[in-house]
Amino acid sequence: MRYPSNYSPTAFPSFSRLFEEFFGSDFYDGSTQMRPSINIKEHAEGFELALAVPGFKKEDIKVEVEKNVLKVQSHTGDEQQEASTKYLRREFSARSFERSFTLPETVDVTKIVANYAQGVLTLALPKREAALEPGAKRIAIA
Repeated sequence: MRYPSNYSPTAFPSFSRLFEEFFGSDFYDGSTQMRPSINIKEHAEGFELALAVPGFKKEDIKVEVEKNVLKVQSHTGDEQQEASTKYLRREFSARSFERSFTLPETVDVTKIVANYAQGVLTLALPKREAALEPGAKRIAIA
């Protein structure tokens, strides 16, 4: 086959490179370890942290705080298979993730609340009372 003079086989990215660019290497790096995407919002009364972790059961996700570091992690094992099962192709495997966040001093770690719905883990991180900005206060003139 004859190619045009300006043709270069490296000018076209491979499928794996396109896949990585489209989905981002942060989500899946080819191993069983994933790095979930996060959104962090700040409100007057606290912070909201959301992690995209589809396919995990809430029972398999562990959230803990130690020395002002919030750690979210999970590991799912391979499903037990029947001895008579013969796979022609098998791509499901154990998956895990771990993300850690250093919390600001203003977060009240005793009041953190977690919720998991539709593949998104949401953490409400309320601020300590002393860290909340007081409303306007009128000062009397003597």
